[in-house]
Amino acid sequence: MRAEALFVSIVVPTYNRRTSLQRLLRALGEQAVAATRFEVVIVDDGSTDGTIETVRAMALPYDCLVIEQAHQGPAAARNLGVARARGRLVLFLDDDVVPHAGLLARHVAAHLAHQHAVVIGPMRPPRDWVRPAWVRWEEDLLQIQYRELVAGKYPCTPRQFYTANASLPRDLFLRAGGFDPTFRRAEDVEFAFRLRDLGARFIFEPQAEVMHYASRSFAAWSQTPYQYGRYDVLMERQKGHETLACAAVEFHQRHPFTRTLVHLCLGRPRLSHRMVPLLGAGARLAEGLRCRPVANAILSGAFNLRYWQGVSDELGGAGQVWRLIAAAAGRPAPDVTLPRSTHTAGVIGG
Repeated sequence: MRAEALFVSIVVPTYNRRTSLQRLLRALGEQAVAATRFEVVIVDDGSTDGTIETVRAMALPYDCLVIEQAHQGPAAARNLGVARARGRLVLFLDDDVVPHAGLLARHVAAHLAHQHAVVIGPMRPPRDWVRPAWVRWEEDLLQIQYRELVAGKYPCTPRQFYTANASLPRDLFLRAGGFDPTFRRAEDVEFAFRLRDLGARFIFEPQAEVMHYASRSFAAWSQTPYQYGRYDVLMERQKGHETLACAAVEFHQRHPFTRTLVHLCLGRPRLSHRMVPLLGAGARLAEGLRCRPVANAILSGAFNLRYWQGVSDELGGAGQVWRLIAAAAGRPAPDVTLPRSTHTAGVIGG
């Protein structure tokens, strides 16, 4: 594939993030690649904060198409963006990232070097951003994972396919059928498993960097692993993908505190409901006292507890979860099980 053939479409779904989207669009104007070699496709997913008007009023050096849809979630928004895209390559970015000036060039170079590839770049933590403990925890675990990928401790797999920074040929996207819009969480990893089944090769390109300005409350953060748990069950039932099997194997590798917490609370809704905000308060306190190992242990426990609660609710009870986990004891790990596992768009560390 020749470099001049690699016209790139950058697809960005957005919902009520007008300010951060403006920051992203300005940064894309500073790419090392000529502005004539890429386009940006913004899909507004029913925003109510004036996003559409703001973007259309911006003077940008590259072609920028703005599409509107009723609020349907990021999977549907990305599918619509790709349908309207003109490039042979599609690069997905989230609306809360800021790309390095060499981002596009690095993605293009990786595709020139590797045929039939899905290229994944890292999300780096900004230095000028004050974030709460739970966001910092995610950032730290991601950086550990990136270092281990670079060191060759394990290969890049579908579980690293985060649509905050990932690219692939448009024809491969279409052959795989795009994202499943019925998945309102973990839609990126579900899609990545289908790409794998088509023979796609996953490539981690450490220099294709974006800065990720993540911002979420503890309540929002703790809802995310719960949704991952539910959708991992659906992914196994409906698609036959092995993310739930991975989680069951990996549970036996978790820190004793994490395993004890899940054993204590799972199947006891009142206790679990009260425990999660207490864990959040404990993490805030430990972070404020600069006891990061303690904060990390608490957050890992909270994340795992919420994940397995989601699995339990979708499977039909804690008994089903413990049978699943017991059956995984001593079982060989699936190929996509990682020494320090990421789980869909988040992480289950510790």
